[in-house]
Amino acid sequence: MPTACDSVIEDIEDMVSSSDPTPQERQSARTRIIPRSRKKKELSNNEELHADSLIPGTQKIWMKTWGCSHNNSDGEYMAGQLAASGYDMTDDPGEADVWLLNSCTVKNPAEDHFRNSIKKAQEQQKKVVVAGCVPQAQPRMDYLKGLSIIGVQQIDRVVEVVDEAIKGHSVRLLGQKKDGGRRLGGARLDLPKIRKNPLIEIISINTGCLNACTYCKTKHARGDLASYPIDELVERARQSFQEGVCEIWLTSEDTGAYGKDIGTDLPTLLWQLVEEIPEGAMLRLGMTNPPYILEHLQEMAKILNHPRVYAFLHVPVQSASDSVLMDMKREYSVDDFRRVVDFLKERVPGVTIATDIICGFPGETDKDFKETIDLVKHYRFPSLFINQFYPRPGTPAAKMQQVPANVKKQRTKELSQVFHSYNPYDHKVGERQHVLVTEESFDAQYYVAHNKYYEQVLVPKRTAFKGKMIEVDIYEAGKHFMKGQPVEDSKPFTPSIATPLEKGEVSGLMKCRGGSTIDASAKWTSQQTVNRTLQANVGKAVPPGFRGIFL
Repeated sequence: MPTACDSVIEDIEDMVSSSDPTPQERQSARTRIIPRSRKKKELSNNEELHADSLIPGTQKIWMKTWGCSHNNSDGEYMAGQLAASGYDMTDDPGEADVWLLNSCTVKNPAEDHFRNSIKKAQEQQKKVVVAGCVPQAQPRMDYLKGLSIIGVQQIDRVVEVVDEAIKGHSVRLLGQKKDGGRRLGGARLDLPKIRKNPLIEIISINTGCLNACTYCKTKHARGDLASYPIDELVERARQSFQEGVCEIWLTSEDTGAYGKDIGTDLPTLLWQLVEEIPEGAMLRLGMTNPPYILEHLQEMAKILNHPRVYAFLHVPVQSASDSVLMDMKREYSVDDFRRVVDFLKERVPGVTIATDIICGFPGETDKDFKETIDLVKHYRFPSLFINQFYPRPGTPAAKMQQVPANVKKQRTKELSQVFHSYNPYDHKVGERQHVLVTEESFDAQYYVAHNKYYEQVLVPKRTAFKGKMIEVDIYEAGKHFMKGQPVEDSKPFTPSIATPLEKGEVSGLMKCRGGSTIDASAKWTSQQTVNRTLQANVGKAVPPGFRGIFL
């Protein structure tokens, strides 16, 4: 076959002729080359530098959180870190560049809302970052493909994940935090946060639990019990009070199990926390399962009687049938639950016991359900969370023989009717009570306060009452609330030891000269914050790409 060359080259070395310069001669020639200098284009005095619109830290972020107070606390921490890093947190999803969706996996409806929000964001061409229990438990779900994920123990890295998502990258951080092989409770408690309510601090005292309930999907996400050390929790409470907080909520998947993994217990923690609570401020204890609270009934009664602790306890029973409880793997009997309630009602006069009930769990018979109805009629719980059973994918209960949907619906309706057949607060009309005002009602017509028993009392919406302990006369009672008229000659008492933060203000940041802020607790601050601080104080800016420092 004819070729383009007359001669055949057998080897690449055959291409070098004797007349070609040697490698030494070529190198010598390079050293004699003088590069031509280029004139830099001068910027006119009035010319502006335009930053790339995709530079992280300049966008608006909308965050939506579903689920429990633990998840809400995680959301507050993520918002705080993003704001401290320069992002603009907005309440308007339409104007946001990024949607951060913090999910709950307890029920099907919550996950449905989460999935629909992802679809809606994508239809609007928004960047999407997901967090919470759904992606932690099921990161391979089809509708999560290509999305960046923040694991429940990785919320301290939310800025990194959002940064990368804005650049078009997909990042998934789902690992567990460990110290010397021991699993930790999660991210640091001293991170910046934006409290949804500046008067209320939510503190997660532990994550995960010791149980293996057959219906629970949260266990797949939060894992086994991991508790925070007492000194870190006490310090977090102390910092919160220094920022004007007047109410603390302790939360976790099971507060009663606190400390079992680190050689301590819940009463030990609570006794140290109450020493930090200012006069007039209050502490609310979160949900605890019956098996663990049984071990501490004497001490818990003393703590709930403390004047700065709400006489309130959330103890889920789920069913009053021992056979159903066994199928649920709840690790207690209905008699155990009764012991807890009866003991606390005797030793803590007026105590509020809230509970949860699942209607239509697999295998629940009419007899089982009747036992649950009888329990509610006996105790007349003022706060009752009624849940129709939803089989969660991947749980043992999803594989059990299901109760027909119409039966589940009917039982849920019947239990609701029993609950609404009594009014728990009618006998309190005419009482004079001290209440702590912390919130605004949903209809914005009243302020919401709580008395010693964490019963909801609506009071007139006067600015002077917000964040105060006031005295009221109860003049009306509804199913879920009472209404109180402030006592005329009684002066509001201020429990906060400092001025509360403004709504949307980042916790843990202290003011610098020039009006800028730095993180005083975590010793961390962001590029944007440092830049503003240096410009305000010394007139210098930090290099581009610098994301944060430890001080």
